[in-house]
Amino acid sequence: MDDTTAKTAAAPPKLHGAKVMQAIRDSRIDYVLSVPDLHTAQGLLTPIAADPNLKLIRVCKEDETLGIAAGLQYGNKRALILIQYTGFLYAMNAIRAVAVEHKQPMVLMIGLLGKEPGVAPQQARRFGIRIVEPILDVMGIKRILIESDDDVHLIQPAIDEAYATSRPVAILIGGKPA
Repeated sequence: MDDTTAKTAAAPPKLHGAKVMQAIRDSRIDYVLSVPDLHTAQGLLTPIAADPNLKLIRVCKEDETLGIAAGLQYGNKRALILIQYTGFLYAMNAIRAVAVEHKQPMVLMIGLLGKEPGVAPQQARRFGIRIVEPILDVMGIKRILIESDDDVHLIQPAIDEAYATSRPVAILIGGKPA
């Protein structure tokens, strides 16, 4: 194997923000609620802000997104909450109250900043990443893991299920969208 083949074989799978964006649009999402975020900025947040079909609401703190998303849902608008795992951990009480106990169709797209490619979240080096899935399990929140373009087809059914069942869902973004 030459050096080029070795580099190609070792390259992590790609996750293209454009494909994630298309899945979000296909899911009939009207609003994206987010805290400014460097990890998803280039691949997702900046394109979302420029997309005429999506309305971006920037908030100061992650827990604010839950009340706004609930209000939008009551107005028959679909919302997606785009946060990092640290923000998920920060907003735990609002997620528990609004999404779980009040059975709201919250769509949490949670970035796993620093997760190693091909490593299961519960095996990650970062403690905060390791505890996300067990917390979701305890709260009864279904989850999917998106690490590459091959996983993007799971997004729309997850969002549709959240709205059909009036239950929260977590879409874990394990790769950095390009």
